[in-house]
Amino acid sequence: METSKSIKVGKINVSTTKAWIVIGIGVISVAGVVVFLETRRRRKTLDGSTKEDFGAFIERFVLAPSPQPPPPAARQSLSGLTFAVKDIFDVKGYVTGFGNPDWKRTHEPAPRTAVAVTRLLKNGATCVGKTVMDEFSLGFTGENVHYGTPAIPEVPTQIPGGSSSGSAVAVAAQIVDFAIGTDTLGCVRIPASFCGILGFKASHGVISCDGVLSNSQSFDTVGWFARDPSILFRVGSILLPVLPAERRRMRRLIFADDCFQFSRVSSQRTIPVVNRTIESLSGYQQPQLVNIGKFIASNVPSLKGFCEKSLNSQHGVSTLKALSSVMISLQRYEFKTNHEEWIKTIKPRSAPDISDRVFAAINTTHENIKTFYKVRTELRAALHSLLKDDGILVIPTVPDVPLKLKSKKNLASEFQDRAFVLLSIAGMSGCCQVTIPLGKHDSSPISASFIASHGEDKYLLDTVLDMYSSLQEQVNIASNLPLLPDTNGSIDAAELLKDKGNAAFKGRQWNKAVNYYSEAIKLNSANATFYCNRAAAYLELGCFQQAEEDCNMAISLDKKNVKAYLRRGTAREMLLCYKESAQDFRHALVLEPRNKVADLAEKRLRKLLIC
Repeated sequence: METSKSIKVGKINVSTTKAWIVIGIGVISVAGVVVFLETRRRRKTLDGSTKEDFGAFIERFVLAPSPQPPPPAARQSLSGLTFAVKDIFDVKGYVTGFGNPDWKRTHEPAPRTAVAVTRLLKNGATCVGKTVMDEFSLGFTGENVHYGTPAIPEVPTQIPGGSSSGSAVAVAAQIVDFAIGTDTLGCVRIPASFCGILGFKASHGVISCDGVLSNSQSFDTVGWFARDPSILFRVGSILLPVLPAERRRMRRLIFADDCFQFSRVSSQRTIPVVNRTIESLSGYQQPQLVNIGKFIASNVPSLKGFCEKSLNSQHGVSTLKALSSVMISLQRYEFKTNHEEWIKTIKPRSAPDISDRVFAAINTTHENIKTFYKVRTELRAALHSLLKDDGILVIPTVPDVPLKLKSKKNLASEFQDRAFVLLSIAGMSGCCQVTIPLGKHDSSPISASFIASHGEDKYLLDTVLDMYSSLQEQVNIASNLPLLPDTNGSIDAAELLKDKGNAAFKGRQWNKAVNYYSEAIKLNSANATFYCNRAAAYLELGCFQQAEEDCNMAISLDKKNVKAYLRRGTAREMLLCYKESAQDFRHALVLEPRNKVADLAEKRLRKLLIC
């Protein structure tokens, strides 16, 4: 129970910062001592950031954690960690601003602190302030005309992503150990990707949103950012429901290959990096491929009426576009339901892009609402049937590298539309999703996302913790390799894997070579060279039947592949199929009459057959 008592306030100087130490009981139910730091005036630098906090904060204050339990009790799990909160979470005694001055002006201070914030304080973390966000959690870029735009420390000329932009920048700038935000249509996933940090969107409804302003209740979830996977995991252990001990299970990673068509850079960096990581770890099955658009089209019948009739429908692209359209329509409907009266009464001042989104929401109709909810239910069931409790879907987080600050409206709109196609999979299903940084391209952060079934949040966090170190090792290797010509994302990635296979072959690492060639074949099964090269590695390993089968595939794809005939001839000779082997070497001679290997082998086999 929270109480209110009179308190004494003494003003002191701490370094150059003005501070007030407030000693009393009940300022916040979990803190005996609360230190309020005066909100500092922002001093903008030439690149648009601020000297002190990169523009991440709206208000700076300190909420001290609960006292540590006396020994021999274990220390609180978040002890010593600092965090920041998006200006959408209630903190007792502060007005929750929702990213807009008019909202702040017309609302009272919060009577209590949000449940999520309280749990973090009770477990030892220290809150150091509220962060900038897009107005009403409606933005995509992270830019805020009222409070300034948080600046990514390493790439301040690029948008930080929204709407939880300040929370992401506070983590990227190493001001805090972690930060919490909310994710509606991508509000955690986008800024995590743009800022090059880890970002986790919890399954819808598994973490209390009590004390959190609502944008759209069908999508609003609590999420958090961190630089360290162990901290990401520890925060999740506090915020997520207590579950029975995790049983060990083989992990299945499934690449949504149609989604990687949206991002050339991500396909070349993500697929090889994740594949090589799996090879180095135990407990992982061979990765699978799925056309997620086609899968959704077959398993979410309510979505059919929203799909455009186009040539792309056969590839599932139309389905994914329809899914994102339904997501946006449902979000608008619920935002209107929640905030229409206040908006029409106050007529808040907003940035042009935010005003456009508010207008679109307020003017939305009630048509198809029941069907929208049905799509959501069917999609969650469909993804559960695909992923079950051990599957993880791998997709790009966003379609490309971040946009520049103040990009043209049409460019930003096009980027957003493509991003929503990717974000709608976990958004509409309510599944948990984690954004994982995978290095940089042209100095801009790039990432991939893992999606697990609804409610499998701790399993997903545990997977990130297990894979992260190996992933980053492979990222460092991949960063030294040039990107291939921009033809087709899957083909480029397959060629990259072939090159790695060739390098492993030259290094006499036959098993690794086989694995690389196998992954290349998964991405492009119409390339005869991939099969022929894998056959060479199989020959070195003494796997003659597999080598023969690969050569059969290579020859079916390329009738003039001399190496395939030579290697099949060798495999057949080792299998004591001398007649068939001799035929292969003779065929090689027809294609290359001066091939000495084929000539010597054919003569040798001819003598064996005579004998």
